[in-house]
Amino acid sequence: MQNKAIIPELFVLGAGPGDPELITVKGYKILQQADVILYDNLANQELLSIAPESCDKIYVGKQPYGEYTPQEQIHEMIKHFAFAKGKVVRLKGGDPFIFGRGFEEMMYAREQGIKTHFIPGITSMQASGFEDIPLTHRALSESVWMVTGTKKDGRLSADLKLAIQSKATVVIYMGMKKLKEIADTYIEAGFGDIHAAIIQHASLPNQKSARGLVKDLPELAESKGLTYPAIIIIGEVTNIGQ
Repeated sequence: MQNKAIIPELFVLGAGPGDPELITVKGYKILQQADVILYDNLANQELLSIAPESCDKIYVGKQPYGEYTPQEQIHEMIKHFAFAKGKVVRLKGGDPFIFGRGFEEMMYAREQGIKTHFIPGITSMQASGFEDIPLTHRALSESVWMVTGTKKDGRLSADLKLAIQSKATVVIYMGMKKLKEIADTYIEAGFGDIHAAIIQHASLPNQKSARGLVKDLPELAESKGLTYPAIIIIGEVTNIGQ
């Protein structure tokens, strides 16, 4: 019996905030068909059990501020396995198009003649509901401003100063090493007394959090032993029902 022809494809799939049951139905079905899964450290490894036994499961994670697989190497692996095996699933934590590099990987794959597909995931800020924090509220917040805490050059995004001037809920990703700088930015703008929260491991059994004022963010994290991966939410929505 002749083997079926290999069709090179890349599926950039969002694994969600942590709880494996929060993956989409579409994502679940694609994992069942995967020939290769390239997964990172924020993707729950329980999801790997959905794939066939014949599927190659390869870790290409990027530990925050630690060891990581260079992006160029990930690109080469996508190319190699797509042509050698067929369906490559790039399993990324949260949503791959929100402070991830999923779009870069899709563009690279297309340049190599590989068919690409995007399957969104629940981004970590949406897991704020597990701490009874709505991102918007009719009486308090009419919008959400997502900001990266660490740009490519390592600096805090200048957009934070603009976000402070709005009444939006501000969500900061990858900002745990910038807590003092974030607090100081709010204090300097005269908004140090706005309520804030930090949520670590949102949606997982080991989820933990702290709430207080934005000026006290470093002390809040230290008092509860919070570190990355975590999201920082700033706005009066974090104080509802407290």
